[in-house]
Amino acid sequence: MSMNIRHRYTGYLAALSIVVLSMAACQVNPVTGERHFQIYGSDWEQQVGAQMYQPLKQSQGGDYVLDKELTAYVQSVGNRIAKHAQRGSELDFEFSVLNNSTPNAWALPGGKIVINRGLLTELDSEAELAAVLAHEIVHADAAHGARQQSTGMLAQVGAIASMVVLGSTVDDSNVRELAMLVPAVGAQLIMQRYGRDAERESDEYGMEYMAQAGYDPQGAVDLQETFVELSSERREDWLSGLFASHPPSRERVENNIETAARLPQGGEVGRERFLQKTAHIRKTQPAYEAYNAAGAALKKNDLREASRQLRKAQSIEPREPLFFALEGDLHKAEDKDRRAIKAYQKSIRANPDFFYGYLRTGQLEYDRGQFNSAGTALGRSTELLPTSEAYYLLGMIEKRDGNREQAVKYLTQAAQSTSKAGQKAKEELGRMQGQSSAQDSASDIDRYVPTRAIQDSNGYVWIQLANKSNVALKNIQVDYAWVDARGETQRGRKLYPGPLQVGAQDQFRVDVRMQPVRDLDSRVRVQATSAQRY
Repeated sequence: MSMNIRHRYTGYLAALSIVVLSMAACQVNPVTGERHFQIYGSDWEQQVGAQMYQPLKQSQGGDYVLDKELTAYVQSVGNRIAKHAQRGSELDFEFSVLNNSTPNAWALPGGKIVINRGLLTELDSEAELAAVLAHEIVHADAAHGARQQSTGMLAQVGAIASMVVLGSTVDDSNVRELAMLVPAVGAQLIMQRYGRDAERESDEYGMEYMAQAGYDPQGAVDLQETFVELSSERREDWLSGLFASHPPSRERVENNIETAARLPQGGEVGRERFLQKTAHIRKTQPAYEAYNAAGAALKKNDLREASRQLRKAQSIEPREPLFFALEGDLHKAEDKDRRAIKAYQKSIRANPDFFYGYLRTGQLEYDRGQFNSAGTALGRSTELLPTSEAYYLLGMIEKRDGNREQAVKYLTQAAQSTSKAGQKAKEELGRMQGQSSAQDSASDIDRYVPTRAIQDSNGYVWIQLANKSNVALKNIQVDYAWVDARGETQRGRKLYPGPLQVGAQDQFRVDVRMQPVRDLDSRVRVQATSAQRY
């Protein structure tokens, strides 16, 4: 992922500047008509949703590709309901089925909505599917994600601002503990637990939307009844999935009963159609149960049991890309690298738009000294999902080929992560820097230490800074100038002692306070002017 904050994250930085309006950042909820505190607007929702949708789907199994009719069916139900959203013409609603057995569904700002294969197999009717999608549609329509981020920003303006400068890493066990390099805001938005009011709004208005679309709102009541029963069983897949962000309760059931009583009765249930459309994933569900068992056995290094369960899975569903990928993992554990590569290639052919087969192929080809093919595979994997593992090896390939500048770029990207690959990248950057002077690294300091001024809700000015160099830095001198209330230019200087590690970011407050302004950049100028190697 590019570290050029002046280009790639322009939208994020623009959104962040809205903090200066926080004293008056109340907007009307388009769904309820009530006024709420909200800093982030529609542009932020659209940008975050569009930028985060694909990498977050990749990190959770990718799109389910074996039944295109199922995806089209889910999209048709979602679009049918989305027509009744208050911001239907403003938001770009999209609906996807993820190849993930965890029962879950989530929505990103801007109307990007996902339902997992594992949740579809737990539903009993199209009305229940409509209830799930309508609930997520309201989360997007009512800007719940933007509101949650807004209130969180005021609570920790420094932390949020810091994240926006460079992004953060997300270590996600769903991708076998790979270090996914995407801005943390995306993962926060799908993993966050919405407040009680937001869940109540999504339940109530989701039922209204589904009723307006012609569905029986009783489907939402039945769905919550099922969720309450399942929560009492404390199944791990539910606890880590839907219930983590959408906790069920008897109160929600009672509220849904009251809402259903005032809505039109006799809408569509669509049980037969739903069972017909989901017949394939129901038929093949035992294959994914065996696949999960195989993965658990492999993690325990029980290769015989892993192989047995994988054969069972492939006998039921021989086309599944994830099964081929696990076959590659199993061969790799057996030190059969050639067989592993063949299995990963089968995974790629079965789903060319999923990152995992490319990444593992690239790693094995690198180990075999096939650097050209390794670079091609690793490069494609980062296009689908940036990971520190891929960037580290790409950096090492570029170093081997004598392309020092490109190697440093890749290794610096990898070094953002706290994973093993991230640590190795930091060590390699240190070795490479040993061949250059500290002054060389610190030359053109503003390029290596980007800075920006922000303003908190009390009017104080903060300075953000980040270390984009390939060494840890200390004693970073920052000069700043601002236009005071009389229109006169004032100047200041502050020393940040550090250390500021490679890829790290921080912020500090300066002795400047002014009335909140829309365009802070026109009033405050900031620049790092010197630094020392730590």
